[in-house]
Amino acid sequence: MSLFAEPDLALLIETSTFNLTNDPLLSHNIPMIERHLKKKLLKLAKTFPVVTITGPRQSGKTTLVRWLFRSHDYVSLEDPDEREFAVSDPRGFLRRFRKGLILDEVQRTPDLLSYIQTMVDREGRAGRFILTGSNQFHLMNRISQSLAGRSGIVHLLPFSLRELTSVALTDPYRLGFRCKKTEMSLEDTLFRGFYPPIHDRDIPPHDWLSAYYKSYVERDVREIVNIGNLDSFQRFIRLCAGRVGQLLNLSSLASDAGISHTTARAWMSLLQAGFITYTLQPHHTNFSKRIIKTPKLYFYDTGLLCYLLRIRSPGDILAHPMRGQIFENFVVTEILKAFANSGEAPPLYFWRDRTGHEVDLLVDTGNELIPVEIKSGETVSDDFFRGLRFFTGLGRPAAQEGFLFYGGDSLYKRGSFMVRPWYCC
Repeated sequence: MSLFAEPDLALLIETSTFNLTNDPLLSHNIPMIERHLKKKLLKLAKTFPVVTITGPRQSGKTTLVRWLFRSHDYVSLEDPDEREFAVSDPRGFLRRFRKGLILDEVQRTPDLLSYIQTMVDREGRAGRFILTGSNQFHLMNRISQSLAGRSGIVHLLPFSLRELTSVALTDPYRLGFRCKKTEMSLEDTLFRGFYPPIHDRDIPPHDWLSAYYKSYVERDVREIVNIGNLDSFQRFIRLCAGRVGQLLNLSSLASDAGISHTTARAWMSLLQAGFITYTLQPHHTNFSKRIIKTPKLYFYDTGLLCYLLRIRSPGDILAHPMRGQIFENFVVTEILKAFANSGEAPPLYFWRDRTGHEVDLLVDTGNELIPVEIKSGETVSDDFFRGLRFFTGLGRPAAQEGFLFYGGDSLYKRGSFMVRPWYCC
């Protein structure tokens, strides 16, 4: 089926509302909002003795794995008693559990992974251990050392808009295919962000994100590296928010934050390891010898981004000077989530040359590069297609068709380009 096939328009005129019921583990014992990663997790658990699921704190990892693997025992290594037992007597700790075991926040006891390796090599049972972790800084190195070839690894990010509107997971390469219109406005969606507690419990976004941010800075950061001046680190994070969607210039960031270039690089790695920020790499196909080779900076969640930008209400976004960058962050992250929820490494890039030609996003299918332009305006103008036209004119591997995602509500085709409303990304 063509990647550019038109979706069923009937799917686009439905209206979806967010489900704001209580924690499913405490009430109905069913997932409040079905997570698209479920299918991949179950598949991996039938193949690998260990399945590792990482992602930001509060992205729903515990809720998902406890629901999917209800016959497994469960231990949270945030519990000081359990953690002390696991560290002081790892064999005795693991010997208590004869059936499958979920180990939550396993990065807290990284040495335990070596003992898990011994057990899975001896037993050879698929789905024996389900591990979760919210920081890649320590965890992934230990996984690669102790459980290489024994663990399937996936990332669970905050809700996607498609999950919130109950649209089934589709081929992530088919951009804009199958979606529903939501009663939430674009500004509301950007402001609220996608962390599950905000939607599960209907907590005011600013209140929850404030607590989340403080917890992350005051606890998680101090556990990973020794940051002597938290004020400088907080200033660094807000400066990152002010540069979202821009080329990452660590020298400029360091100068504005009053820190060294080396410190800025280390702190950026820290934010990436904690699933706060990520970088979108430029595509290096030799369309031109003068392509930009510096990555662009984004945040995993627009709600947290708005909080860091000190945006106090959805209405503030309408006239905010960074509205376009916030919207671009939203579209790029939603497409990234579609690949992550399919268990695939997102094949996403951007393209820009030194003469001013650029494409916001490229999707590499392996055979061609699909260009995507992102505009927050509600009215489509011919100027929106300038970058798409230039890129598709470069010849293979550039695709001959592309996508425009914008802040309006209409879906249609304009020449060689698919125009998609914001809720279809």
